[in-house]
Amino acid sequence: MTTLTWHGHSAFALTTPKQTILIDPWFDGNPSAQVKADTIAADLVLVTHDHGDHLGQALEICKRTGASLGCIVELAAKLQEQGLPPEQTLNGIGFNIGGTVVHNGIAVTMTQATHSCALGVPVGFILRLEDGYTIYHAGDTGIFSSMAMWGKLYNIDLALLPIGGTFTMDAAQAALATMMLRAKKVVPMHWGTFPVLAQNCSQFKKELQKMDMDDAMVCLEVNTPVNLPR
Repeated sequence: MTTLTWHGHSAFALTTPKQTILIDPWFDGNPSAQVKADTIAADLVLVTHDHGDHLGQALEICKRTGASLGCIVELAAKLQEQGLPPEQTLNGIGFNIGGTVVHNGIAVTMTQATHSCALGVPVGFILRLEDGYTIYHAGDTGIFSSMAMWGKLYNIDLALLPIGGTFTMDAAQAALATMMLRAKKVVPMHWGTFPVLAQNCSQFKKELQKMDMDDAMVCLEVNTPVNLPR
């Protein structure tokens, strides 16, 4: 059985019978997180960009657990300078937008994201599990037209989309993104962490209802594993 756990903000743990994948592992300093970075298990860590609330404790977790790390090339180079062994880096040097790397049977494809960062560019990830279930983690992003392309290329079962506004899409944009992606289900993220962000999922639900996607939203509770929604 495969489960998904939201750790607040944009941090998730995907646990399969074979491995645990962390995405944007910001635990220490995250006001929503209920676990600490020095206790979490990981086999693969994916980082969408180098902002502190997304890079989080990725390096420390990889050093402690021996997990592999997947990120864009420029960020991988910086993390290797800081002590990440190349053999723990997906593809040895990281990868780039449009590229796919397979880790223990799970195909990880890097997508673009419309945001900012210091090293490389911000990205998202599409994960295709061994049974074909497909998850899209958008990272920090505004809406962009190529979401429709990714939705056409990949049969997205679950989209993890920011709804907080200010730094990313807001509820209305995220609802349209859900439609463009043709996602069967959507988990809102990047909300509630700070006062400047949306504080709940209610507006997002209303925006989805306007598009006749009433049943699409799955609003997760922090630190509560759930079976993958279908």
